[in-house]
This record gives sequence, C-alpha cells and structure tokens, in this order.
Amino acid sequence: MRGATLPPERLARVYDRIGRIQDWQRFYEGPAVEDLLAHADFEDAGSVFELGCGTGALARALLDHRLSSDATYLGVDVSDTMVQLSSDRLARFGDRATVRKVGGRAPLPGESGGFDRFVALYVFDLLAEALAAELLAEAERLLTPNGRLCLVSLARGTTTPSRIVCSLWNRAWRVAPALLGGCRPIDLLPLLGAWQIEHCVELTAWAVPSQIVVATRTAPA
Repeated sequence: MRGATLPPERLARVYDRIGRIQDWQRFYEGPAVEDLLAHADFEDAGSVFELGCGTGALARALLDHRLSSDATYLGVDVSDTMVQLSSDRLARFGDRATVRKVGGRAPLPGESGGFDRFVALYVFDLLAEALAAELLAEAERLLTPNGRLCLVSLARGTTTPSRIVCSLWNRAWRVAPALLGGCRPIDLLPLLGAWQIEHCVELTAWAVPSQIVVATRTAPA
C-alpha cells in the first residue's frame, strides 16, 4: 500500500536484505546516539532492554564503555540478519548479553519490572501508531518503577535544510516505503502522553534531523 507503514513481517524481510549495510547510517545517527548516551545515565543501569537491536553497535558500546561489569543486556529484533549480526558482535560478553528474534508485536520477552532502561533507536519511526502504543505499553511493563525510556527517531526538522530533506523523504516514503527501510520523519512526543519527559532535543547531522527523548514511566518522587 502506498504511504503505509510496513507490518513487522515485511520489515523483517527488508532488514534481512539490507541489514548488513546499516552501520553506514552512523554519519547522521552518531550525534543523536551520543546525545542519548549523555542523558540516559546508563552507568546506573543494571539491566537494559533494546527493541530493534540492529547490528549490535549500541549494545557493544554500552557493554564496553557505559554499563557496569555486572550489568546485563537483552536485545530483540524481527530480522534474522540483525539477530545474527548482533549475536556475533556480542558473543564475547557471554551471559551478560542475550539477543532474540521476536515477531515485532506484544508481548515482548522479559520479566515485568526487570529492566532499568528500555531503548529503541530509529524504531518508532517505522511503526503505525497503534503498534507504537502497544510496544510503549510493553516498555512500561518491562521497566522498573523509575526506569527510563530511551528513544531516538527521525524527526520532522527545524532548519530549512532539514525540512527540505524531510519533505523529500516523505514524498519517497509515500511511493515506496521499503526503499527507505520503512522509516519516515515523526514526532515522538504525541505518543508519550503518559510518560514524564526528562530530556527532549532535536539534532541535525548532514541535514537529517533526529529526535532524542528520555522519559520515565512515572513522575519522579
């Protein structure tokens, strides 16, 4: 369907095909990810859940440089290719890192209240609103009472160059979303009405805008 978000089953096929080249996107994703790392206090987290673990690049960075030596990580993805890439990249961390394939819908694996951080990089810009709400409910279930939701997505742009890029991106997405990996510029905040926003900023790299949000599932005491 023209201009429709792709269902998880089709996203899996897209990323099985293009997954091995995803790390090239760091040229515009890098500053946004660094901002998230600077504001989500991963050093205080004992357990991290990542929705859409991709190639495992973030997980490796967390386990190498941010998380304590006894912290654990669980990453999930709909793509066999991504699961294999992440598993290979994280093999040296042994039992501290687990990667699983999922169907892309609730329920997600993991014990309720078992994670200090729920992370999703460039995932919610792939999802239909109903599915996004479903997975945010799962994030709330999985997080500890003061756990943090950590999101990065393509944004709608605040500068003239970024708005031009977004306009062109949206035109292409309406015609052939799979050619863009299924993602399109969005605003995360309307999805997060029940969350307490701790940090929200939009950064632009190479005229591609990204939105970074850190939120808690309950208001701070």
